[in-house]
Amino acid sequence: MSWIEALILGLVQGLTEFLPVSSSGHLTIAQEVLNLNTTAADNLQFIVTVHAATVLSTIVILWKEIEYLFKGTFCCKAWNEEKSYVLKIIISMIPVGIVGVFFKDEVENIFGQGILLVGCCLLVTALLLTFAYVAKPRPKANISYLDSFIIGLSQAVAVLPGLSRSGTTIATGLLLGNKKESVAQFSFLMVLVPILGETILDVLKSVGEPAAVGVGILPLAVGFVSAFLAGCFACKFMINLVKKGKLIYFAIYCAAVGIISIVSALI
Repeated sequence: MSWIEALILGLVQGLTEFLPVSSSGHLTIAQEVLNLNTTAADNLQFIVTVHAATVLSTIVILWKEIEYLFKGTFCCKAWNEEKSYVLKIIISMIPVGIVGVFFKDEVENIFGQGILLVGCCLLVTALLLTFAYVAKPRPKANISYLDSFIIGLSQAVAVLPGLSRSGTTIATGLLLGNKKESVAQFSFLMVLVPILGETILDVLKSVGEPAAVGVGILPLAVGFVSAFLAGCFACKFMINLVKKGKLIYFAIYCAAVGIISIVSALI
């Protein structure tokens, strides 16, 4: 992988991580277009690196919210709104944690299935976004503990390439009747610890092993920086977009790209 290819893939990851169009699916499509023949280990290493970059961009953009939750959680012994919110985030991480611990190898193998699977999952993403746009449930004041677990289940399913994590979790939250701005913020905050954990595990796993031949330090660095900068822009853009309720345009986009991907894979 050259540094230019890493730059392109980093931009794709950063821009699509927060938009409801599946970053993993678009990375797969971009790799197909660029005709990259990386090994599964090299591919996973790059994906984890650019995901870590987008986590950092989330922390930068949502720093005030994170600082507020952190101070509220550790400021006193009394139970408060901040502690409750953090507990909901922890609950939401349980399903994806189970997938990561017990089905990690199976998930890694799925990422080598090509654009046919990506296309099918993009169509599912399009349907979810359409349902969220059409459905008009009565808005709730706050995300409940049960809602946080259900949203967490949707995040666990969204490990499939082409099934957008942000699109799936936001659509699920909206279908459950939660407010748009609340769902968007919760969706972005709930992914921080799982991806950071995955990054740490990947680093520990690579200790003592030879460096990935197909990636290299420079492409990883370029991919990280480009994904971080693009992620900062996309995160802020997406939060404002969800508030305006314009996710239907992404449903149309996902459907179009999904159909093109399926046709390309079958030709």
